Amino acid sequence: MSDELLKGHREAIDRIDAEILKLLNQRAEHARTIGEIKGGGVVYRPEREAQVLARIKSLNTGPLSDEAAAKLFREVMSACLALERPLTIAYLGPEGTFSQAAAIKHFGHAASTQACGSIDEAFRAVESGSADYVVAPVENSTEGAVGRTLDLMVSSPLNICGEVVLRIHHHLLRKGDGVAGILRVYSHAQSLAQCHEWLNKNLPAGVERISVASNAEAARLASKEPNSAAIAGDAAAERFGLTRLAQNIEDEPNNTTRFLVLGGQQTGPSGKDRTSLVVSAPNRPGALASLVEPLSSNGVSMSKFESRPSRTGLWEYVFFIDVEGHVSEPGVARALDALGNVAAFVKVLGSYPQAVI
Repeated sequence: MSDELLKGHREAIDRIDAEILKLLNQRAEHARTIGEIKGGGVVYRPEREAQVLARIKSLNTGPLSDEAAAKLFREVMSACLALERPLTIAYLGPEGTFSQAAAIKHFGHAASTQACGSIDEAFRAVESGSADYVVAPVENSTEGAVGRTLDLMVSSPLNICGEVVLRIHHHLLRKGDGVAGILRVYSHAQSLAQCHEWLNKNLPAGVERISVASNAEAARLASKEPNSAAIAGDAAAERFGLTRLAQNIEDEPNNTTRFLVLGGQQTGPSGKDRTSLVVSAPNRPGALASLVEPLSSNGVSMSKFESRPSRTGLWEYVFFIDVEGHVSEPGVARALDALGNVAAFVKVLGSYPQAVI
């Protein structure tokens, strides 16, 4: 009896698979036709993708979770988008970094990811046209802002058109088993800081901690040196064939990094957006209050206020502000107009759909 029941379910799955494939190809045909109608214009529309994913979640009745359903449809959209034109996404390399994982999470596996030696190089790849978008880390829930990304956005012509929130799990990796004989641990400076207490408790005091450009680079070095270990994630462990000596060693269990997607386009409203800007204020009493007042008086909610040295003069600062809403919304538009009257410098970095965790 059980064999007959299994057979019936398997035959039903086969029929459903055939119907899914038929419908996927119909969707792909529409996507390809849209590409032809656009005639070589911008193919990636972040606001449209955000609306599609929000709609999928609202329609989902299970047993698949909303996150699983959204992940499946992200890959469907990625494959269909590639029929219009495959995208190239620059990120801080080498292969196996969390930046690459964020790029894949946002654009799907059909996009081509391009490893760069630095965040600067990744920005330049998009500015020069050799890549379509850059995915760059901007802040971590434990260690705060990524200063280099903030600095580059002040002068770069690129616009923020999306964001990705990635849960970060760090592992202690080595080419071999056990911690005996480890003389040094490689990792990015932020990852070393994020695992500081675990390292203090679980490794001898004499083990050297060495900061390198990325966690993937740390894994590459550890794969070449028998007495070395690395702190990195799953992708780096698989890429360089390393053993996970300890998993999820981050000190903060909710360790999360936010990445920004930047390109040459501006993004339309999706219905749930964020606007990022950078401003500076004259060096006078009450200057900071004057930057906040236009937002509060126009009912605009501020979710981030971060200071950063301006690099134009000693003790001069710029301020990075995130607000809820799109620049086209009346309240946000009024607040920006008012801000322009009191700030020495205002640059809108972009309006874009908020990430869905």
